[in-house]
Amino acid sequence: MLSVTETTAAGNSPSPAPSRLRVRLERWNRKLHYYAGLFLLFFMWLFAVTGLILNHPTWSFAESWTKRTDTTTERVITALDPELRGDLAQAQGIMRQLGIKGEILWTTARTNDGRFDFQVRRPGHYYFLKADLTQNRVTLRHSTVNLWGVMKVLHVFSGVSLDDPRQSRDWTLTTIWAFSMDAVAAGLIFMVLSSLYMWWDLPQKRVAGAVVLGLGTLVCGLFCLGLRWLY
Repeated sequence: MLSVTETTAAGNSPSPAPSRLRVRLERWNRKLHYYAGLFLLFFMWLFAVTGLILNHPTWSFAESWTKRTDTTTERVITALDPELRGDLAQAQGIMRQLGIKGEILWTTARTNDGRFDFQVRRPGHYYFLKADLTQNRVTLRHSTVNLWGVMKVLHVFSGVSLDDPRQSRDWTLTTIWAFSMDAVAAGLIFMVLSSLYMWWDLPQKRVAGAVVLGLGTLVCGLFCLGLRWLY
């Protein structure tokens, strides 16, 4: 049997054993990668499927708005508490009386203290309210959509709008959903980074992986930056 020195002299020295820290890092990276993938599996399916549906609105099987159910009612409310200052507080006061929960959408500017129109949305439900505060009456149109409609709303449901500073998250579940989507985004970033680590740790895969990575970067860069320069 050759000694370590003889083996080295023969030019067939074995590769050095990886350090204990590296072994632990690789083991935990693999574990966290597939556990994160399992946790995010249905979130990714949700956004993948709804992304396809939103990108192809002519797919009739996923139509929701034209298949909605509408009900319109006239409701009587009690006079709002004078202490309720501002549109948000008054809208929430009306919602409490009508038993409505959801995210408030401001669609029109309020020009009359006696008239108050706004919308409330939560996945699957749309409420259109026209309040006459002088008569203490509300015309309420309630639209419900099918499961496809719920999924499409979840794809874009954030409670905020860059174009309208009045839109802010005023429903607790909207905030929870937004934080959940932040967690999903962070999880996907981790999975990408852990994939890069596992790819680089396989020397025999580096060339093919570099080609695929380069093509993906090129295509993404075309849409992010190239179109701005070309058109």
